[in-house]
Amino acid sequence: MQKKLRLRNRADFTRVYRHGKSFANHQFVVYWFHKRDIERFRLGVSASKKIGNAVVRNRMRRLVKEIVRHHGDELIDHVDIIFIVRKGAVSMSYKELEKSVLHVLRKASLTKRSGR
Repeated sequence: MQKKLRLRNRADFTRVYRHGKSFANHQFVVYWFHKRDIERFRLGVSASKKIGNAVVRNRMRRLVKEIVRHHGDELIDHVDIIFIVRKGAVSMSYKELEKSVLHVLRKASLTKRSGR
């Protein structure tokens, strides 16, 4: 994922959590906040210690970022997005994770095909 598409500052995460909207399924929670001064979307991924050790958490972060990178052209612009990985996602295959990520993005109206 490109550096300019990453959401890394604590202040940015806090703003999205406080003022943004959210949607969830069994594997992910997605928070988003519209921000007009960014050109595309920015992504942050959070994986708590509840889902596993550092190897598992980093693997889940890498997989989510890779899925979003492949489908980045389908996402709406000017939005900060945070994915929170839930425990149910750890045992899933890549294809199942991809389907779940796309599902939660569509339900949150964050894809261009979802009517925005």
